[in-house]
Formats: sequence, C-alpha cells, structure tokens
Amino acid sequence: MTLTRSRAPLVVLLSTLSSVAVLVATDRIFVDQWSPTRSELFIADADGSNARKLVAGLELDYNASFSFDGEWIVFTSERHGSADIFRVRSNGMGLERLTDSPAFDDQAALSPDGNSLAFVSTRDTGSTDIHVLDLKTHQTRNLTNSPGGDYRPSWSPDGHQIAFSSDRGTKLQRSKGDWEQVQEASVYVVGADGRNLRKLSGAGQLAGSPKWSSDGARVVFYELAAGDTFRARGLGAQATIESRIVSIDVTSGARVEHASGPGLKLSPQFLDANRIGYLAKSGTSATLAFSSGDKGSTGDIGNPAWSRDGRRVVYHSGPIGTIPATRRPGGSLSGRDPQYDLRFASGFPAVSPDGRHIAVSERTGRGSPDDRTSLVVWNTDGTNPRRIFHAEGSLMSPSWSADGQWIVFGAGSYFKTRATHPAQVMIVRPDGSESRSLTTGAGNSGFPSWSPDGKQVVYRFWNDAASASPANGPTPGRAAGLRIFNMHDGAVRTLTTGYDNFPCWSAKGRIVFSRYVDDEFHIFAINPDGTSLTQLTKGPFDDTHPACGADGEHVLFSTSRFGFKDEAPMSDIPQPYGELIVMKIDGSDQRPLTDNRWEEGTPAWQPVAPKGASTK
Repeated sequence: MTLTRSRAPLVVLLSTLSSVAVLVATDRIFVDQWSPTRSELFIADADGSNARKLVAGLELDYNASFSFDGEWIVFTSERHGSADIFRVRSNGMGLERLTDSPAFDDQAALSPDGNSLAFVSTRDTGSTDIHVLDLKTHQTRNLTNSPGGDYRPSWSPDGHQIAFSSDRGTKLQRSKGDWEQVQEASVYVVGADGRNLRKLSGAGQLAGSPKWSSDGARVVFYELAAGDTFRARGLGAQATIESRIVSIDVTSGARVEHASGPGLKLSPQFLDANRIGYLAKSGTSATLAFSSGDKGSTGDIGNPAWSRDGRRVVYHSGPIGTIPATRRPGGSLSGRDPQYDLRFASGFPAVSPDGRHIAVSERTGRGSPDDRTSLVVWNTDGTNPRRIFHAEGSLMSPSWSADGQWIVFGAGSYFKTRATHPAQVMIVRPDGSESRSLTTGAGNSGFPSWSPDGKQVVYRFWNDAASASPANGPTPGRAAGLRIFNMHDGAVRTLTTGYDNFPCWSAKGRIVFSRYVDDEFHIFAINPDGTSLTQLTKGPFDDTHPACGADGEHVLFSTSRFGFKDEAPMSDIPQPYGELIVMKIDGSDQRPLTDNRWEEGTPAWQPVAPKGASTK
C-alpha cells in the first residue's frame, strides 16, 4: 500500500476540534506517552568541550540549529504546550516565539538572509509538510504539500533551494517478522518557491538530515537500510546497525562515502570542504564524531548542529536518559482538545469505577529484569502506590470489574515470546488477596476486559504451536482470536478466530478490539454473541489499543495515520507515529487528541472525578 493519505479527511479531523458541538463532558484520560522528562539545549565548542546551557528553565527544548551568521539559534520548545518554534541569541538572550499553533511545528532552519524560516508542520493536513514563514510579514506557506511526511529542511547557501528528506510515495512496511513499522525515505531538493522538485538519493534506504556544503555544490546526509529503522529506535541494537555518511553532487549525482560500518550515524554537516561532523549513537550515549577520525564529547547528546564556521555546536541533552525513566502517574500532558484532560500513566493503566485508583503494570525502567512484572495500584493523583501482585514473567493489561471488587489481568510471557511461552488470565482483589488463575492449559491468554455485569471476561488467545503458523501471527481460524470466560462455571467459548487483540467490553454491550487484516491493524466491534461484526476504521495505516468509554458511546485508540513526524532513527521510541484519537463507538466523529513527536498508547478513561477531588 502506498502512503497516499487522503488530504481532506485529515483536514476534517483537525478542523472538527473547533467546529463541532461537545460530544461528551470533560473527561480525564490517562495515556502511556513515550517522551522525555528532560531535554535541554547546550552550546559548546565544535568538539563538545566547554558546554554551557543555552536557554534558562527546565522546558522541553530540542532540534536546534544556527542562523547563517551564527547570531541566532532556532529550536523547538514545548514550553507552552504544543511544539512551537522559538529563537534565541547564541548567548542565550532575546528569547522569541516564532510560531504559535496547536499543530506540531518542529525542525526549523533560518534562510541565509535571516528573513524566512523553513520548518516542519502538521497544521494543514495532519501529516508533516515543509512550511516557510516570512518573518517580516508573518505569513506562512506550505512549500511541499504532499501526501506522506517531509522532514529536516536545509537552505542552500544562496537561499534559492531547500533540501529535505521525505517518505512520500512509499509503502507501509514492517520490520521483518514483526508488527513494528519501518520507514523508507529519500533526500529531495526543491526551489524555495516550491518548484523544480527532484530526488537525490535512491530507494530501499532511509536517507535523512541533509545539509549543504558551503559552496552549494554538495548535500551530505546519513543513510541506512529501511529495514533497520525499527532496530535503530532501540538502544540495544544501535551499535550493530550498518549506516553511512554520504554526500552527493547536486549537479552530477556523484556520491562520496565519508563514513561507514557498524554504528548508527546521524546529523551530518560539512564543517569545511573536507571535514564532516556527525553523531555516532550507541545505546545510552552518543559521541560527536568527525570524518577525519577524530572524536569529541560523549554523553546524552541529540541532533547536534554546527555553526557555519564550524567552531561551535548546539545540541539537546536529556532524551536518551529520561525517555525510559520511570515516573508516577498523573502528570499533565499537552493535547489538542480542551474537552479532554490528558494525564500520564505507563503500564496499561486502568482506572477504578469510582475514579479514585489506577492499576498499572509496574514500570521499573526499560531493560530492567523486573520491568512490567508487578501489579501496582496508585491513587489517581499519583500518591500511595501499593504493589499487590508479582508475576513470574510479564504482567499486562489490568481491568477493573464494574463493582470495583476485582482486577483481572494477564500474567506470563507476551509480545516477542508469546509464541513459545504460555500466559494466563488471572484475577485478584484490589488489596492483593484471593489471587487465582481463570484460564489454564497451553497457549497464551491475556489482555482481558470485564463485561458490564461482571459475569464474563473477554480476552485474547494465541497459540503458535502449529507449524503452519505464519511468521507474523497464528493461523487464523485455528489458534487465534477472542475468547469469553464465564465467571460462574469457568466455561470458555470462542468469539472470534482472527489475529485479534486488546478487547474492551463497552458499557452498552459491544466488544471493541483491534484486528490485523490485509497487513494493517484496525478497530472492529462485535456483539458478545458473535453477530454484527463491524470494521470501524480503514486506511493504509494502523489503528490499535482501543479503550471504551464509561458512557458506552465512545472509544479511544492509537493511530499511525498521520505517519512519522521525523526521520525514524532520530528518537529512541518504538512507535513515534502513535497518536491518540477518540471516536463514537460506530466509528463516526473521529477526532485527534494529540499531535506530537512522541508515542501515545494504551489509554484509559477516568470519566468522573472522585468526590472531593480536584480536576485541576
């Protein structure tokens, strides 16, 4: 499937935020967002020595670059909620906001004369285009306006052309043997007036972050196989990934390879005619490296950008260390729709019916041996955590009974090990007493949800034991699908036999779930007796992680429909394309709630604030 996302539906999705009547009363939503808690800008000598903090405060600031004369630095900040573009003098003074939009604005570059700003934005279509802002008139125009994502604009020295990377015209692709998306992208050059678009790099790769040589003759970029762009987002694999720093003569197309071999290489830039600086990233640290073989500072360094004279570098620090860091639930998150109060909670959060407590699969740090092995109940204000159950293996997806007396969850092995390791659906009291298994036997059971009357539990079943099972899932019709457990007699019946997961049993009876079909994940609904199966979402993208509203009328879910917001290797996030959407349970009135470069998944509703509790 080619990523030719229809523009009109995306515009409708974005415009409805200000044009439709209120669908529901203000709700609080807990969502697992993969984002940093610290991202600060530093300016230093070219090799990273003598670093000093550029901007005051502890806001999330990132993706900085110098003006041509070195006097200004433009960067992205979330200091007012959504991502917008700011500039500051290179001495840290004169902070100024340049864009003010509820959409996502990022990856900015000033023109050589300093009068125009090229940047990435979702403001027109939901997916990223290159926009140009006239800093004198404050008028903005969409330069690229094309389906797919456009990233990382860079001005030619004469100001007549802009180089950028783009995944336009590519297909939805997955990592080999996996459900995760990979990204193919190429480097393009276009006139500053939007004409004379041409492609510089070849297919089958991700070519990104182009920068011009000082004479405008060459463009340098990094390059790696498209199939490696999921592994590039994981800290453990980055040191082994084959990548290259390449430059191309924009007239003849002649290629020169400046660095190659194992290790993720990013953010290249000409420092002079014969020397290129770039970032060598390897897991929990990154190093400023140079095509001459020299090495600079090592640390939590992201997206370095050097001044035109090659003497200084600006970079952000914090995301490598803090994206996987643990944090308490309840922190406020930025969203597009004021009807919904978004709050952080990691570990498949589930809110109790009275709105007072939240159960999660405890996060102890990415890569920690006890990560996601315990069930913890917090107060919804982020206080008083109590560990009530520890599993041998993973513990996933808790769900409260309607009377608040029980929590059901999955325990065992999930995700990559589900094919060879068992898992069961279990139940426990909120105080940790009376724990027991509901399911038994072979296979992998998990991701349960209670029926509204508390008499049944729907869950996902998986068994890859059959030799005919495909690499990406069990054999449909034989060893997959949704099952319903009867709490009275323990009987289990088959509801579906597809590649189905994440069921939620709505208050008005419909069961909503995600299904993998025709190489896409989408949201479906079905009656508990197996009738009226309906596909609720469609398109060349993935929709998953549905969560049912307490009103029985609405569903939350995560989507990739707006695509990557940046080149995939530029963040240590598994699914940086994941955004949150709310819709009616019949699939209508789909409305985006988030628009950022982070990942949102596994949402949970808190439809009413507990008595006596503040909603602020």
